[in-house]
Amino acid sequence: MQGNNAIGIFDSGFGGLTVFKAIAEKLPNYNYIYLGDNARSPYGDHSFDTVYRYTLECVEWLFEQGCPLVILACNTASAKALRNIQQLDLPKKYPNRRVLGVIRPTAEVVGEMSKTKAIGVLGTRGTIRSESYLIEINKFFPDVEVYQQSCPMWVPLVENNEHEYPGADYFVKKYIDELMQQSPNIDTILLACTHYPLILPKIKQFLPQEITLVAQGDIVASSLADYLDRHQDIEKALAKEAKQTFYTSGDTDIFNAQASVFLGKKLNSKPMGSN
Repeated sequence: MQGNNAIGIFDSGFGGLTVFKAIAEKLPNYNYIYLGDNARSPYGDHSFDTVYRYTLECVEWLFEQGCPLVILACNTASAKALRNIQQLDLPKKYPNRRVLGVIRPTAEVVGEMSKTKAIGVLGTRGTIRSESYLIEINKFFPDVEVYQQSCPMWVPLVENNEHEYPGADYFVKKYIDELMQQSPNIDTILLACTHYPLILPKIKQFLPQEITLVAQGDIVASSLADYLDRHQDIEKALAKEAKQTFYTSGDTDIFNAQASVFLGKKLNSKPMGSN
């Protein structure tokens, strides 16, 4: 085992780095292993079965590195794979390991941010089709109306470094307009994809100033801190040497270049097959 009891953070690609950054800033003393499955990214248009299989393979790889706790910092994986992993795989094969997602922590608090009780959700096709946010938000806030809009072009724009150019404006405005046309009462919009914070300035350009935009990083980080406070058995099993290691199933040079955009610093990732 290589992880020194690190917290594993998984994403289909680069987007989870926005969640990783928030977690590492709030909980800097822990060891972390980040894994991006860039060779098979994006997950958004894959079937439930495919996303579940890919996600489980990556979670098991992080377990093999010595991670007792894994965070699915990917909305699509959280929507399509988390429930099966928690209910089917962990009890049978990994009873002492834990896997958490990003949907429930967000759903628990986002309803409190809306005065009109009308929330918009922007996400990948996979996340939107799963209706996971609609279901989870209504569990905690049954009086809240949830309006959803898929944004299939946003992740490719970010991952190809096209999101800051004027050409991206058409697709940013297109999906925002389609969401806002669903209800004039929307006053809070959840960015239900970890890539989307990188286009936050562009999103704001096409929205009224009074709309509240919600990114997930800080919410998930606070939720994890609370989880560790309540689960001392897991917390005590985690090493606290402030080590951060990054792996990718894709090309490390490409990962390093893109990761610097998300993290604001250079890093040297390792291929998934190495130690």
